[in-house]
Amino acid sequence: MAFTVVRNPKPRTDAERSAILADPGFGRYFTDHMVRIDWSAQGGWGDVLVGPYGPIQLDPATMALHYGQEIFEGLKAYRQPDGSVAAFRPDANARRFQRSAQRLAMA
Repeated sequence: MAFTVVRNPKPRTDAERSAILADPGFGRYFTDHMVRIDWSAQGGWGDVLVGPYGPIQLDPATMALHYGQEIFEGLKAYRQPDGSVAAFRPDANARRFQRSAQRLAMA
């Protein structure tokens, strides 16, 4: 499996990054990059790409668009009195997601 990194040509400036880190604002800011891993029934998981953050391209024949084959599992996170963020039962969330994927014959 190949692991490729393509740097974002327009990353945040040091000043922008410092301002975000001074007041992160949970769920308000996103990274300069994202991960894409292809999968096929014949080959399983394929090459990994870490590339610039941007829109996700979908084929018009994507099953979620035509047959509603998708899974939504909202992982709950709560801000704590000390300012940290705690996830609520992420292990149970992962098990629900796996069961849903198995029922839908998804990877």
